Amino acid sequence: MPMPDNFNFSDIVDQARAWRHDFHAHPELGYQEHRTSTVVAELLESFGLAVVTGLR
Repeated sequence: MPMPDNFNFSDIVDQARAWRHDFHAHPELGYQEHRTSTVVAELLESFGLAVVTGLR
């Protein structure tokens, strides 16, 4: 599913910076990024993108 045509990254630069700070404030071990993957999936879904989770 492509990004919506009306998506403009410059509109969310401050939010993206906050997400980066949040990820760095809550580090996780490699292949154990449960919190990070949940947050990223929720963010992508909030943009209207289809997300598949639980892959192994």
